[in-house]
Amino acid sequence: MARPSKRIREIAKQVDSLKVYTLSEAIDILQKCPPVKFDQTVEVSLKLGVDPRRSDQSVRGTVSLPNGTGKTIKILVFAKGDKIKEALDAGADYAGHEELFEKVSGGWTDFDAVIATPEMMRDVGKLGKVLGPRGLMPTPKAGTVTTDIAKAVQELKAGKIEFKLDRLGVVNNGIGKLSFIKEQLVQNIRAFLTAVQRAKPASAKGHYIKSFSISSTMGPGMKIDLREIDVTH
Repeated sequence: MARPSKRIREIAKQVDSLKVYTLSEAIDILQKCPPVKFDQTVEVSLKLGVDPRRSDQSVRGTVSLPNGTGKTIKILVFAKGDKIKEALDAGADYAGHEELFEKVSGGWTDFDAVIATPEMMRDVGKLGKVLGPRGLMPTPKAGTVTTDIAKAVQELKAGKIEFKLDRLGVVNNGIGKLSFIKEQLVQNIRAFLTAVQRAKPASAKGHYIKSFSISSTMGPGMKIDLREIDVTH
């Protein structure tokens, strides 16, 4: 069996897998871990006390992170007429109709988010096999099917993210970069937690957030004390 790398051994010295950490402690550890050659994403993982098989217990929503995600995203907008210029003026990377449909239907996915006007959705729906598996299909609930294209583009560029429950009952999202100062990460995490709490289904019973952990792309995962951040109700 291969011996763990020096970096992994250094990380293991700092983390107790049996300990439940405060948010501040966990962020300190992530930021003190041996560095890598890129700015890692800090991720939040929440195990929710809902049944993902029940449609009345789905959890989905959006949140605008106060300090952004630290990631520059490419936005594609499906629109016609004046809405194309509106999208590009607002900061969209690509905007248009027929030419973009052809590119995407051919498998092109060099973008991170998709916005569409309502009139475009009949055609956008035909791109489900390309956009769906990547989680890029626009939806009214996420604010990505809208007539206010400029606002949607600006919100995504500023750090608006979508969260949703997976088939295992977990919500997992990147909420910032490891290079952020601790307070920026704490603010983003609290905003994220608040949004997930607000999305609690009416039919959910008992503890809603059952466990909470944070990690970085190449770093350890640590469980956070729910009592410390008061998310047990």
